[in-house]
Formats: sequence, structure tokens, C-alpha cells
Amino acid sequence: MEKEPSELEEKIGYHFKDQSLLVKALTHSAYANEHSLICGNNERLEFLGDSIIGFVVSEFLLKQHPSLQEGPLTQLKAQLVSARSLSRVASRLELGKFLRLGKGVEKIGGRENPDLQVDALEALVAAIFLDAGIQRATHFCLSQLKSHWERIVSDQVTFKDYKTRLQEKMHSLGRPLPKYSVIKILGPDHNPKFFVQLKIGDEFSSEGQGVTKKDAEQEAARLALETVK
Repeated sequence: MEKEPSELEEKIGYHFKDQSLLVKALTHSAYANEHSLICGNNERLEFLGDSIIGFVVSEFLLKQHPSLQEGPLTQLKAQLVSARSLSRVASRLELGKFLRLGKGVEKIGGRENPDLQVDALEALVAAIFLDAGIQRATHFCLSQLKSHWERIVSDQVTFKDYKTRLQEKMHSLGRPLPKYSVIKILGPDHNPKFFVQLKIGDEFSSEGQGVTKKDAEQEAARLALETVK
């Protein structure tokens, strides 16, 4: 038996003007089918919520890390909006307990299904947006997700964005900025391997390889950081 939506409103600190939006966000398609609710499930809201979360994450990253380039930003965004990341937030909010599920889905443990919880979280974001606008939806996302996001961002920037770290180190040492050049590409077109050479000034520093040019550059930068003094 699901909990009352009003309990979720208390938990998230937001009360809907249009209660039907909240109810729809928590309604699985199987429940809607069993009760003949036309367009009464959360799938369309889920679609919208996914885009809103992507927008909020992108804006958050641009503001928090103005020096990061497109590659690292894309990697971070993928981490932050991943099902695993959103599942943790949905679990903390106990969204499974508020879902309106069909009898069959209920019997097979649908309330504990992380995919259904993530769907509901995305739908909830969309419902808040439709009820109160983008500022309130952004506030909800940041208040619920920001501490988790900041931990991921800190880990990723510290350990994976080697190009930025190397560039900052060269700048602090007053040395030339690193230059990257592809020296060869091996393998078939559908599965290539890139080899990138990194030079600092006219001096060879390191060579990296990866399945993309950006991956190879990151590997070359990582190796250079181990030797540059």
C-alpha cells in the first residue's frame, strides 16, 4: 500500500498547487492501465524531467567549474545524471513507498525497483516545473542532489581531469602550456586506437593512447603529471 502523496510533499518541502501533477508523477503505467486512466501515468513527465535535470546539471557545472572544457564537462554530466546517481537520491526520498503501482508490478517488488524510482524522480522534477516554473524545479534539484553532485565532481576533477591539472601546473611553474598531437591511429574505423604525443615547449614529455583522441590526451597528461617538476 502506497503512502499518501501529502507525506512526500512534507518530505521535499514543496506543496503542489495542482495536486493532479503530483499524483500523475507517482503513477506507473500498469496502475493507469488497470484503472483506465487515459494519459494518467508518469511517462510523459519522466521525459520532460530528464531534460530538466540535464539542464540544471549543465548550468551547475558551468558555474562551479568555469575552467573545465567540454570533454570533462560532458564526462561529469554523464556521471551526475546516471541512473546510479539518481537512484541514490530517489532511495533517500523513499519514492518507492509513494508509487501507485499495478497489482502485478507490486507483487514482483516494484517499490524496490531502482528504475521505477528514478522514473518517478524525473517525473517529480517535471511536475514541480509545470506547477511552479524552472526556478522552483532548479531549487528542488539542487537541494536534493547538490551534496551528492559535489562529491562526484570533486572526485572526478581531482582524479580524472588530468589535462586541466597539467595546464594549471605549467602555468604555476611559468612553463609553456602542453601541446598534444595525434601521431598514429590503429585499428578499424569502428574500433580505433589513438596515440597522442604530448610536448612541453619543444621537449617530449609523454605519450598516451585511448579509444578516442580525448582519452589519449587525458592519458598523456596523466603520465606527464607524474614526471613534470
